[in-house]
Amino acid sequence: MGVKGRHWALSAAPLAVVLLAATGCTSTSDSPAESTGRPSSGAPSASVARMCANPAAGPTKAPAGAVTVDPAVVGDLAAKTKSSPPHTTFWLRPGKHRLEPDRYAQVMPKKGNRYLGAPGAVLDGRKTNQYAFSGTARDVTIRHLTVQRFVAPNNEGVVNHDMADGWVIEHAKIQYNSGAGLMAGARQRVRASCLRANGQYGMNAYKAGDSIKGLVVEGNEIVGNNTDDWERRKPGCGCTGGIKFWAVNEADIRGNWVHGNRGAGLWADNNNNDFRIENNVLEANDGAALMYETSYNAVIRNNTIRRNNWVEGRRSAKRGDDFPYATVYVSEAGGEPRIRARTSKIEIYRNLMENNWSGITLWENADRFCNSPANTSTGYCTLLVKDTDRCARPAITTAPLYGDCRWKTQRVDIHDNRFVLDTSVVKCGAECGRMAVLANYGTYPKWSPYKGKRVAEAITLKQHNRWHDNFYRGPWSFVVGDPGRKLDPAQWQSAPYRQDADSVFDLVAGD
Repeated sequence: MGVKGRHWALSAAPLAVVLLAATGCTSTSDSPAESTGRPSSGAPSASVARMCANPAAGPTKAPAGAVTVDPAVVGDLAAKTKSSPPHTTFWLRPGKHRLEPDRYAQVMPKKGNRYLGAPGAVLDGRKTNQYAFSGTARDVTIRHLTVQRFVAPNNEGVVNHDMADGWVIEHAKIQYNSGAGLMAGARQRVRASCLRANGQYGMNAYKAGDSIKGLVVEGNEIVGNNTDDWERRKPGCGCTGGIKFWAVNEADIRGNWVHGNRGAGLWADNNNNDFRIENNVLEANDGAALMYETSYNAVIRNNTIRRNNWVEGRRSAKRGDDFPYATVYVSEAGGEPRIRARTSKIEIYRNLMENNWSGITLWENADRFCNSPANTSTGYCTLLVKDTDRCARPAITTAPLYGDCRWKTQRVDIHDNRFVLDTSVVKCGAECGRMAVLANYGTYPKWSPYKGKRVAEAITLKQHNRWHDNFYRGPWSFVVGDPGRKLDPAQWQSAPYRQDADSVFDLVAGD
C-alpha cells in the first residue's frame, strides 16, 4: 500500500535515456561476472555511449599539410613532434606505433599540435614506456587514436601527464595502462572516448598545485578501471575509481556510460565546486556510483543509476558493519552561496535509482575539519578559509570560523527521484535499501569544538537537508543521526525530521 503523497507515472523514462538515444549509439549485452560476485556490467536497456565497441573511425588519408607518422619506424612520432613547429597536425598511419624502448621515452607536444589516428592506429607502450603524451604545451588535440599498455606510476597518468591546459581528447581509446589513463588540465574536453581497464583511474582530474577550471567529460564509456585494485594494496588510500576529481571548479559530466569499475564510478574529492552531473548511465560499479566529498555546489539530475555497490555493500555487511554505504554518497559536501557557482546547493533530482545496494547517504564526520589530524585531505582547508592554521582555539570556537573550518553537508535538496529496490535481484535483506542522514559522535582531537552530538544534530535538523516529492518502491528504510537509528517511512515523515513530504511509498518487495 502507499503512504500519502502524489503518484508518479512509473513508465516515465528519465531524460538520460532520451539524450543518450539521441546520440545514435546502440547497446549491447555482456556476460555477467558471476565468479566475482559483481552484478553484470552488460549494457542497460537504454541506448548508451558504446565507445569501446564502436569507436568512430579516423581519417583514412592524411589531411592536407599533415605530417605522416610511420608505425614501422620506432620513435617516429616523438622525433617528428620534436622537429616540427607548433600547431602541426600529425596523421598516424594504421598499425602499432612505438616509442624508443626507454621508460621515459614519450611524446612532447608543442602548442596547438593535433594528433589524428587513421583506422587501426595504436600507440603502444609495450609495458615499457611510462608516459605517452607529456609536457606543458597548451591546446593539444588527440583524436581517433588508441593509447595502450603504458606503465605510469600510481597517481600519475599516461596522456597529458603534466596536466597541461586546453587539451581535447575525442574518439580515443585509452586502455590497459597502469596508473591513470588521463590526467587533466583547465578547459580540458574529453568526448566520445573509451577509458577502459586502466590500472588506477580512467582519468585523474588533478592538477598539481592548482585547481582545474572548466572541465567537460561528455559521451564517454568509462569501464573496468582500477584493475590493480589499489584500495586493497593501500587500504584507505581513496585513490581509485572510474574518474577521480580533485579541486575541479566548474565541470560538466554528461551523457557518459560509467560501468563495471572496481570502486566508485565517479568520485569528486576535495574542494570541487560547481558540478553538473547529468544524463549519465552509472551502473554495476563495485562501489558507489557517485561520491561527492568535501566539495560544494552541484546539480545531479536525469541520471540512470542501477546495480551499483553490490560488491562493497555486501562485503561491509558480511563483516558486520552497519554503516549505510550508499550509491550516491555525499560526504562533508554541500551548497554554499558564498562560493560562486551555477547553483547554491546540491540538488539531486529526476534520477532513476534501481536495484542498488542502498540509496543516498548524507554524512558528516564530526572529527574532520581544517587543522584536525582526522582530516584525510592533509594540509587542505575549506574554500572559505585559506589559512589552515587559523582553525585553532580560541578562534575556531566562535563565528565565523566555527562554521567555515568545516566542510558541511548542508543545503542538499533531493526530490523527484524514483527509488526502486527488488531485494530478490540484489540478494540482500535489511542491510540494503537505506537512505541516511547522519554523523558520528565527535571525540577527536581533544581541542575540537565539535564534540558530542553537535554535528549529528546539525546535519539532521539544522542544515537544510531535504528529501521531498520522491517515489519509492520496495522495502526502504531510513537511517537518521547514527547507524543504529532506523526509521520506517511514517517515522521518517513525522516530527522532528519531516522528510519526504509529498513523496509516495509503494511498500512491495520488488518492482
